Amino acid sequence: MTDEYAAVKRGKLILKGDKPKAKKRKHKKKEKSEGDRIDEDSVKHAGWWKVEKIDDISGSIAIEFGNNSYVSALDNGLFTIGAPHGDGEGPSPEEIFTAFPAGENKFALKSGYGKYLGVSKVGVVIGRSDAVGPMEQWEPVWQDGKTAILSSLNKFMSVDEDDSVVAQSLTANESVICNIRSNKSRETSKSVVVEEEGDLNEVEVNYVKKFQKFQDKKLRLNDGGIVELKRAKTEGNLHETLLDRRSKMKADRYYFQGLVLFLEV
Repeated sequence: MTDEYAAVKRGKLILKGDKPKAKKRKHKKKEKSEGDRIDEDSVKHAGWWKVEKIDDISGSIAIEFGNNSYVSALDNGLFTIGAPHGDGEGPSPEEIFTAFPAGENKFALKSGYGKYLGVSKVGVVIGRSDAVGPMEQWEPVWQDGKTAILSSLNKFMSVDEDDSVVAQSLTANESVICNIRSNKSRETSKSVVVEEEGDLNEVEVNYVKKFQKFQDKKLRLNDGGIVELKRAKTEGNLHETLLDRRSKMKADRYYFQGLVLFLEV
């Protein structure tokens, strides 16, 4: 409403005489270019903006092929392309997936049915897995302002002539060009990445520093080892594993505190 009101206000000012007319034309052009640069595309997609780096592929994600048409999950574990949405509309619930990091420059996607998206040996995109393995890992490819998604078979995701979602193209032609969209705050996206910067040892230290209370000025790390974290990162559940390790440390701390009190009694 604020933008619409401002647009009407500018229109009234433009109509005031010949001299103001020339000045107002410059103002209008400047403000329009700023609006186009900032949010025109995301406004057309109800706030869902184009993802252009791997760090932003997390949380709620939609995959757009064409104009306002999104990959949609079916209850049989297959995927199709949904009907086009109008300007200002976002994806439907069945067109929204949850993304997780799954190794270097790769991600995993979980559908609303609680299954991970993978690819069959014949290149059909399926969502029937309860865990992330090699076939459930996807790699985004950005080049010249365009986006494509590469499967573990080194073939690109696309939509075939029957509107089924497949990964069968060896080349990045026009049919595989898509947009990965997110609706989360871009500021939130940056703050989450900071905690997961560096190697896995540094990542755990970051989480411990964030949550642990330093009553005796000592930094305590879980003794589960780095192997568990490496496996969790590959499987796309690093965040959950870090929280589990922290919870276990809290439980151990309360256990030992209780044991000390028992012995003192």
